[in-house]
This record gives sequence, C-alpha cells and structure tokens, in this order.
Amino acid sequence: MADLERLVAMARAGDAEALESVVAAIETDVRRLARRFLWNPQDAEDASQEILVRVVTGLEGFRGDASFRSWVYRVACNALLSAQPSAMERQALSFEQFADELERGLAEPPAELAGAEHALLLEEIKIGCTIGMLLCLDREHRLAYILGEIMELEHGEAAAALQIAPAAHRKRLSRARERINALMLARCGLVRKENACRCRRRVATAIGLGRLDPQRLLFASSLEQARQFPQVLAEIRRLEEARRAAALYRSHGDAEPSRSFVVWLRELVTGTR
Repeated sequence: MADLERLVAMARAGDAEALESVVAAIETDVRRLARRFLWNPQDAEDASQEILVRVVTGLEGFRGDASFRSWVYRVACNALLSAQPSAMERQALSFEQFADELERGLAEPPAELAGAEHALLLEEIKIGCTIGMLLCLDREHRLAYILGEIMELEHGEAAAALQIAPAAHRKRLSRARERINALMLARCGLVRKENACRCRRRVATAIGLGRLDPQRLLFASSLEQARQFPQVLAEIRRLEEARRAAALYRSHGDAEPSRSFVVWLRELVTGTR
C-alpha cells in the first residue's frame, strides 16, 4: 500500500513510469468490479476504460484524504452508478423469475460434449449464471454486495467508495447477502447439492435458447481453472451454507483482458506522457 501511494505521488509529479505502474496496479480491480456489475465482458471493458480515463485525468484532484485505492473505488462506483443501463441490465429478471427459470429446462448435456469442451461449457454456465443472479439486485445493493462480499473490502472502505455511512453500507450488504443466499440455497446445485439445478443440466437448454455459444465463450477462458473447479467446489461445500455463495463468486478468478483492451491501456498511459 505504501509503495502504491509513493508511486501515485511520483505520477502526480510527472513521472511517466510511475503512472504506468499505478495504472497496472489498479486495472485488474477495476475490471473485476465492472465485470461483476455489468455481466457482459465487453460492456465491462468499455466501463473499465471510462473509469481508468477518469482516474488518470483526475489524478491531480486526488488529495490523499483516503487511500488511493479507496479513491479509485469511489471513481469506479460513481461511473458505474451513473452509466446508462446495459442491455443485460434491461433484460434482468427478478429474484422470483430467476428462481423459476432455474427450475425449468433441466436436461442431460448432449452426448457429443465431453472432455475439455464439456469442462469449459460447465465453467461458462457457472460464471454466466451466478453473475446473472447479481443483476437481480438493484445497482446500489449490487455494488454493496460486490465490494463487501466478493471483493471483501472493509465496511469503512466500501462505504467510502459508495459515499454512504458505514451503517448504511452494512444494511445494504446484509439485504443483498440475504437475497443472494436465499436464491442460491433454494435453487443452485453448486452451493447445495440437493438442489435440482446443476450446471451440466443447463447446457442443452442454454445452447437451445442461444444463451450459450460453444464456439464463442464469454467467461470460460481457462481450461485449467475449469478442470480444477470440482476440487474447489468440494472446499466450498465444506463451508457454512451462508458463506458458500460468496466463496463461489470468488472462485471465478480474473479473466485476462482482451488484446484490444491491452493495446488501449498502453495508449492511455503513453498518451498522457
């Protein structure tokens, strides 16, 4: 943390290499937050670009009243809360509708899917479905859940990012946690194996509805992570039931940025020199 604050001071003084290091230190957290907030990876990268531009161009306005990372979260939350609703947000289901959908269309996966391809499809379903559940929350409660439960910010830091009192953040987080846990414990076969819904039983329906394209996966980018998930799931199921949903979200890992995003990021930093 002290190293980051030192780099920020150097960047504000005009050190180009320090600025590059500062951006590298925060861009993963920015993309992680945007991805869980918006669902669609492309929407998340677009939002991340907007946030990083605000951070870089607003660096002179950072006064050090809070930690730099806390300030970045505040910039990110303001950008996400003020953005126009994404296509996925406009299509979002209520918790009741989402629960009903998890009861329908369960079937055994196509016989031709096996091995590595099948593992990646299960990973795709797992991540897409669970992030989709977050869209059932309104924006304020969604951010409170992502910051407090998934990214595990302290109450004070999350409250500062949302510009609300710590007590208000705790209430939002508690309500969001209660709703997410209720849905997953009642319907999701990952957090409670007795439930009917299983990722493998949703593959055929998702393909049929056009929500899953085996040739163009949005979320499952790591075959190794997909293959390791059964062991990760076993560890998650050893937790108390109330802690399993958050652990499942944290198991997603961080997707690599697209090549176009990497190129854009380099241009952002070099352009400010």
